[in-house]
Amino acid sequence: MAMSTGTAARNRHGYRRRGRKHGLISEINVTPFVDVMLVLLIIFMIAAPLLTVGVPIDLPETKARALNSETQPITVSINEKGQVFLQETEIPINEVVPKLEAIAQAGYEERIYVRGDRSADYGTVMRVMARVSAAGFRNLGLVTLQEQEN
Repeated sequence: MAMSTGTAARNRHGYRRRGRKHGLISEINVTPFVDVMLVLLIIFMIAAPLLTVGVPIDLPETKARALNSETQPITVSINEKGQVFLQETEIPINEVVPKLEAIAQAGYEERIYVRGDRSADYGTVMRVMARVSAAGFRNLGLVTLQEQEN
């Protein structure tokens, strides 16, 4: 009988094996992890602008420039129905000043933005501004949108 002197060894079933025995791979497959992270990144990029303002207001447009501000101002909003909101919480118009005094960290120097809906009653917006101004807050601002050039 002739013997084979080939380099490939035969296993007990007579099949040739090539190379080493393959075991478990101990490396982490990061491709699914990267896919999930990219999906989450896209979701947060889309959702983040929607979380900035809680009260939907249709602001009027003006040609005024935007103000630069490092701190987050207190926002008083008036919607088209005349409801008054402090930040995102609806409050009666009589409670605007006491609530402002309670949350104003810089006292009467706190920056307060008044956001009035385009179709809101002008008198309601002015009543809110007059009450805030009469209470001693002097750093008031009206929020509008930049007017679009056509």
